[in-house]
Amino acid sequence: MTASSARQINLVGGIITLLTLIIAVLWAFPIYWGIVSSLKPENEVVRPYIELWPETLTFEHYIFALTETQIGRWYINSIATAVGATILTISTSMLVGYALSQLRFPLRRPLYWLILASFMVPTQTLIINHFVLVANMGLLNTWAGIILPQLINPVVIIVYKQFFDQVPRDFREAAVMDNAGEFRILFKVYMPMNWGVTTALAIVTFIWSWNSFLWPFLAVTKTEMMTITVGITQVSDAFGVYYASQLAAAVLAGLPVALAYLLFQRRVTQAITLSAGIKG
Repeated sequence: MTASSARQINLVGGIITLLTLIIAVLWAFPIYWGIVSSLKPENEVVRPYIELWPETLTFEHYIFALTETQIGRWYINSIATAVGATILTISTSMLVGYALSQLRFPLRRPLYWLILASFMVPTQTLIINHFVLVANMGLLNTWAGIILPQLINPVVIIVYKQFFDQVPRDFREAAVMDNAGEFRILFKVYMPMNWGVTTALAIVTFIWSWNSFLWPFLAVTKTEMMTITVGITQVSDAFGVYYASQLAAAVLAGLPVALAYLLFQRRVTQAITLSAGIKG
């Protein structure tokens, strides 16, 4: 490699690094702005010019959100619905993925094509159908009404199917020779080999469910049944909306997900890579 080629590579690398830093700053600035604004008095937030740091640091908006709203109840609702949706999604997707991969039954291939085709249907187009069904079942303003429409997640099914496809057939044949049933083969042979995939998918599914807004917003009208993402839209006082208080509530709403990502960053990245590979 000549010196000029090395300089060109270094120049390209420097440009890419600079662009990456610029994009990272542009992505992170709204988060920084929201956190800083939540620590300002309201009169500083509504000023017509930008201040990158509060003149007067205050935690009154966090105290207001914690003491004057039902944020504790919203947390409970979000945890219950996100955990419920995660457990049910992972359990059902695991069973469906195993069936599509290892079992032979009528209409197996058309069912797999139908799951693949569901990628082309935006979730928002099903909102009206979901609402009518949930309303007819009397599940509006309930945890079950929030959870059930979130169980449709073809990505998780296909990730499981691809994993089960890659397991050598020798394991299954040996288990069948020992007279093992399908459930025993799944939970004693296949599942011990994919706990990493299951953990990654569970974390990402939990984050997706926690961040869900549109469906919980439509399915819940009672304040005490709202999830945290919907509840923060109700943060106000007798004098109207306070931006700093809403931002403080938004920061509190996103805190559990941020902590989950920091603690399980490798697993989250793994699941996103798997999902991106499926969608690609």
